[in-house]
Amino acid sequence: MATKKNKIDIEFNQNEDAMKLAVSQLNRTLDKIHLGGGKKKIEKQKAKGKMTARERIGNLIDKDSDFLEVGAFAGYEMYKEYGGCPAGGVVVGIGYVAGRQCVIVANDATVKAGAWFPITGKKNLRAQEIAIENRLPIIYLVDSAGVFLPMQDEIFPDKEHFGRIFRNNAVLSSMGVPQIAAIMGSCVAGGAYLPIMSDEALIVDGTGSIFLAGPYLVKAAIGETVDKETLGGAKTQCDISGVTDYNMPDDKTCLETIRDLVDKMGTFENAGFDRKEAKPPIKDPKEIYGIFPETSVKPYDSIEILERLVDDSKLTEYKKGYGQSIICAYARIDGWAVGIVANNRNIVKTAKGEMQFGGVIYSDSADKATRFILNCNQKKIPLVFLHDVTGFMVGKRSEHGGIIKDGAKMVNAVSNSTVPKFTIVMGNSYGAGNYAMCGKAYDPRLIVGWPTAKIAVMGGSQAAKVLLQIQVASLKRKGETIDPATEKKMFDEIKDRYDRQTKAYYAASRLWIDAIIDPLETRKVISMGIEAANNAPVAKFNPGVIQT
Repeated sequence: MATKKNKIDIEFNQNEDAMKLAVSQLNRTLDKIHLGGGKKKIEKQKAKGKMTARERIGNLIDKDSDFLEVGAFAGYEMYKEYGGCPAGGVVVGIGYVAGRQCVIVANDATVKAGAWFPITGKKNLRAQEIAIENRLPIIYLVDSAGVFLPMQDEIFPDKEHFGRIFRNNAVLSSMGVPQIAAIMGSCVAGGAYLPIMSDEALIVDGTGSIFLAGPYLVKAAIGETVDKETLGGAKTQCDISGVTDYNMPDDKTCLETIRDLVDKMGTFENAGFDRKEAKPPIKDPKEIYGIFPETSVKPYDSIEILERLVDDSKLTEYKKGYGQSIICAYARIDGWAVGIVANNRNIVKTAKGEMQFGGVIYSDSADKATRFILNCNQKKIPLVFLHDVTGFMVGKRSEHGGIIKDGAKMVNAVSNSTVPKFTIVMGNSYGAGNYAMCGKAYDPRLIVGWPTAKIAVMGGSQAAKVLLQIQVASLKRKGETIDPATEKKMFDEIKDRYDRQTKAYYAASRLWIDAIIDPLETRKVISMGIEAANNAPVAKFNPGVIQT
C-alpha cells in the first residue's frame, strides 16, 4: 500500500517530468523560430555580405550579457496562407549595449524581405511602448521591404497600425529618449520615416538604401530611370542629401559605431527603487518543476513556489490569516525590493470556519490585495503579480457579500497603480481574475507566461458546457432534439477549439504576453524589468497615458 510520502514523491516526479517536457518543447519551437525564413534565406542574406537579424543583435550587445527577447512567438501559426511570419519578421528585446540597457528592434529580412505584417506593426509598437514607459534608448536595425501589401488594410490606416510608429518616434524625441537607426538593407516608402525620425541614422554602403519610392515606382510615376544606389544608397544619402549621418562600410563597423554612440550617452534621473546585494533562494528553484502540478485543477502550496523565486527564500506576508486565497508579501528578487500578489492554490479554512477554494478570488482576498497595492504605491515598491486564477467567486453568498464591489476596488487599484507592475502567468488566468491580477490590459511593464499558462474568459470545459447549453436550448425552441452521442461530439468540438485558444502559444502569438519562459528564468525577467523601470521616475499619472 502506497504511503502518503510515496504518493507525494510520485506526484512530484510526474509534475517534474511534465514541466521538463513542456520546457523542452518550448526550446525546440524557439530554435525553429530563430531560423526566421529558413536556412536557404539565411545563406542568401550572408551571400550579400549581410548578417542575420539575430547575428546583428549578438554583435551589438555586450559579450556574455543577457538579452531579454520580447515577442519571439509573435505570429506563431498565423498567416499560413502566406507561408507564415516567424517572430513577426522582427526581433525585439532589451539588451545591454556599452553597459546600458537599450530596446533593440531588428528587422528579419529572411522573412518576406522584412515586410510588415499586422503582427509586425503590433510588435514594433510594443517595443516603442517599452522604451517610452522605461525611458530606454531604442536602436532600430532596419532591413525591410515595407508594408506587406496583400494585408495593407490591416496594417496601414488605423490608430494602432503602421503610422503610429512614426508618431511614437516623435514622442520619444520629445521625451529626450535617444533613438539610433541603422539602415542595413532596404528601407522604402513610409518605412523610410522611421530611421530619419530617429536622432541619428547610419547606413551601410552597398547593402543599405533608403528612399520614398524605389526605382520601379519612380519609373512608373515620372518616367525616370535610376538605379538603387544612385537613388538612395549610402553615398547619395550621406554626401548629397545629408539624410543619413554615418556612412558605414559593413555591418560589423556599423554595429561597433552604434556601441560607440551609446557609450557617450548621459543618464536620466532614476526612480529610486530599493536594491541590495542579490542572494539566491535557499530553496532550490529547480524544485518548481515538481511542485507546480501537471494538471491545472490540482491544488498546491503557492508559498512553496514563491520561496523558490525570492532572495533567501524569505517572504514577509501581509495579512497572512485574512483573505487567504491571495498571498500578498514583501520580498526581494535579485536584490530588488518587490511587493508580490499571488493566487493561493491551496484550499484553506478561514477563521470563520468556511472553506475557500484555491485560485478563486473572494471578497476578503480582493480587499486585502487592494490595500497591499496601495501600500506598495505609497512606499514606491514595484509590484509582481503571479497568476493561477480561475476568477472571482460566484453564487448567492458572494453576490450578497458584494463581490462585484470588492472586485471593482481591486481592479481600480491595479488600474491606477503608478509603480511598475510585472506579471507572470504561471497557470490559469481566467475571466476578471486576469484583469484584477494585472493582465495585459492593465499596463504591466512586462507580462510573461510559463509554458503552463492558460488565458481565457474561462476554462475549456466550462466554456464548452455554457456554449453547448445555449446551442441545445436554441434547437429545443425550434422543436428539434439531439441524441447524447451528437451532444458529446458538439461538446468535444467546442472544448478542443477553446482549449487551443487558451494555451500560452496562442496568447504569445498575438502578443497578449511578451514571452513564454522557462520557470527558472522568472527571476531574471523580473530583475531586468525592474532595472529597466528604474530608468523612469515614478509619475503621478494614469499608466498607459504617454507624456509628451
